Amino acid sequence: MLLAITAYGLWGLAPVYFKLLDFAGAVEIVAHRVVWSVVVLAGLIAVRGQFGNLLALRARELGWLVVSGLLISVNWGLYIWALQSERLIEASLGYFINPLVNVVLGVLFFNEWFRPAQKVALGLAVLGVVNEIVGVGVLPWMGLTLAITFGLYGLVRKRLAVDSAVGLSVETLLVLPLALGYLVMLHVRGAGAFPGGSAADLALLSAAGLVTVVPLVSFAAAAGRLPLGILGFFQYLAPSITLLLAVFAYGEPFHPRQFVTFGCIWSALVLFSLEALYHQRRLGARLEGVTGARP
Repeated sequence: MLLAITAYGLWGLAPVYFKLLDFAGAVEIVAHRVVWSVVVLAGLIAVRGQFGNLLALRARELGWLVVSGLLISVNWGLYIWALQSERLIEASLGYFINPLVNVVLGVLFFNEWFRPAQKVALGLAVLGVVNEIVGVGVLPWMGLTLAITFGLYGLVRKRLAVDSAVGLSVETLLVLPLALGYLVMLHVRGAGAFPGGSAADLALLSAAGLVTVVPLVSFAAAAGRLPLGILGFFQYLAPSITLLLAVFAYGEPFHPRQFVTFGCIWSALVLFSLEALYHQRRLGARLEGVTGARP
């Protein structure tokens, strides 16, 4: 549980770090995040002795890791842009919706079926989004895009079943040429942070590797030790922290209509989580009855 709190807590507090990078643009920050993640992950792979796992990947797996790398890069860039544009509340909405997007993807791609409580939870979430559309007059596209890109990223990684550190290493390596190309272009134009940036600015940018990798490793370790139903409760910690930061630290306005929007989303998540935990316990009881041992 401490590992899960570390992972989701760091993800929730990430805006504090990215706010310090307001001297750089969103795309430039993502490029640095890719570059420095490669450096940190290379050290991690070396310590874990997993270079053989990298070389063993097949062409099909590499192709899908290109797709997942592009998806996570778009997700990172949009999240940072939302922070710089003072739209962090909408970003948190996207990550609250993400678990329900995962359920829809499970139905579409894994032949899973909605259980009755899941249908009600999904309906509440849709009601919340509709309320936001009616209140603002436009679709909350940014939050929905964050939820969908992260959901599709998880879908690709689930189908591949590649180790998290190995997968992220390959993803960042495959996107690395684009990131380096963009940074070189900025440098040539004299527009990036490197030509005129201070040592403190460059140190902050290089810390993006640790900010990316540390919560990921903590999450992977937690996922291997906790039941999914319990782990599912912790995933709401990150967007909750982000929402609190947006309102109380960065002064983003929280309109009355958003109490309805988030109320629907939170009600859906409570129902969804309780139902998932109940279903898991029933499944565990059945397995225990069949095998005579605790699963």
